[in-house]
Amino acid sequence: MARAVRRSAVALLAASVLALAGCASAPAPSSAPTGADATGDPSGEITVYAAASLAGAFDAIAEQFTAEHPGVTVRPVYDGSSTLVTQILEGAPADVFASADEANMQKASDAAPDPALFASNTLVIAVPAGDPAGVESLADLADVTTVLCAPEVPCGAASDALLSTAGVDVDAASLEQNVTAVLTKVAANEADAGLVYATDVIGRDDVEAIVAEGADEVVNRYPIATLTDSRSPAAADAFVAFVLSSAGQAILSDFGFGAP
Repeated sequence: MARAVRRSAVALLAASVLALAGCASAPAPSSAPTGADATGDPSGEITVYAAASLAGAFDAIAEQFTAEHPGVTVRPVYDGSSTLVTQILEGAPADVFASADEANMQKASDAAPDPALFASNTLVIAVPAGDPAGVESLADLADVTTVLCAPEVPCGAASDALLSTAGVDVDAASLEQNVTAVLTKVAANEADAGLVYATDVIGRDDVEAIVAEGADEVVNRYPIATLTDSRSPAAADAFVAFVLSSAGQAILSDFGFGAP
């Protein structure tokens, strides 16, 4: 019964958020054209750097996008937004950047000058199935083995804000570079609890989610942009447009993301 209540709370939180709402210069290989085909449809290969929390949704978006644009190949790369922006600034050959917060997108402002918001997310407390440590609130995180995202990562900055607002001081057992790593440790019972995004726990049976008081006031908004040094700018622009379209927004909503 407790699990059902918690999952219902996560769904309600997602609904409330919805309501609130340089790169390598080497030429692209000859097998990946960079313009458009004879019909004017975009073609080429694009590398999409996206926050780890977007993995499921962007895999689904890429599948539908390429079904509509068969001349485009999408290569997603998922990691913490701070890691991705560092790689972009060091010259990684990315075409699109989707960050889990506006701060990391701002760091890439020269490489991604025209970002658009496309989604939002909030945090929940993740515990192993059955909640063996009996975690019920943010205050409990100070007394159990807790893992958090590192402060430079969007989920880490949001965690700091949520805990600070609640007046809770947590000595984290580890600070991870992306939210997936936090959830992996919780699911493996290597930690009693962790703060992750509400979207990360949807559909999982190995973890449970507890909606913390005030979580709906700490909202991460996700921006996306085509990079200025994209090797396939037409295809990259088309991908960004698809994410912002009603079809892309419907997929994101299916994965629990709120409106931007």
